[in-house]
Amino acid sequence: MLFNSYLYILFFLPLTIFGYFTLCRLRLLLAAKSWLVLTSLAFYSYWNPAYLALIMASMLVNYAIGSVLSSQDTSHLLRVVPRKMVLIVAVVINLSVLGYYKYADFFLENFNAVTGNEMPALRLILPLAISFFTFQQIAYLVDSFKRETVEYDFLNYCLFVTFFPQLIAGPIVHHKEMMPQFARIRNAVINWKNICAGLLVFSL
Repeated sequence: MLFNSYLYILFFLPLTIFGYFTLCRLRLLLAAKSWLVLTSLAFYSYWNPAYLALIMASMLVNYAIGSVLSSQDTSHLLRVVPRKMVLIVAVVINLSVLGYYKYADFFLENFNAVTGNEMPALRLILPLAISFFTFQQIAYLVDSFKRETVEYDFLNYCLFVTFFPQLIAGPIVHHKEMMPQFARIRNAVINWKNICAGLLVFSL
């Protein structure tokens, strides 16, 4: 779904905004955040629903690892495996998934050229925004290692990763820039000045 498409401008964006502020007005703040996560996932999966499972699995795994890294309790895995090793393995996993989708066919083609083999290309379609959400989550893991992310729950984390205005076009943002905004009560109330400024920038 493109930002300049009629579907986005006339249906998706108005519905998302209306649903969010309606739920906020009813003081259903948890439901309002959940609504933003669901609409963001719908926005992401519109292009290719097959990759919805990928971004959801990525969030589940990275949030779980981040929770372990930021925990003050050393009664579990961290008694056996050093925290830095957990971080390194998590970063390697994230980069491996990214590398698989971006470079698997490239390496296969070069391997065939060098060895004379005829291994078939995988013909992988690069998942939408995989670089953005991968590096954004790696930055989150590093901050979890520093124990700077203890206060964030899974719903806020999902919103941080999937929030549709920046998901597919970036930029890569820091959790300290975004996640506190979701917790501010004043952002749950319509601010017409902000909406007019946003519409002006969007129109341009």
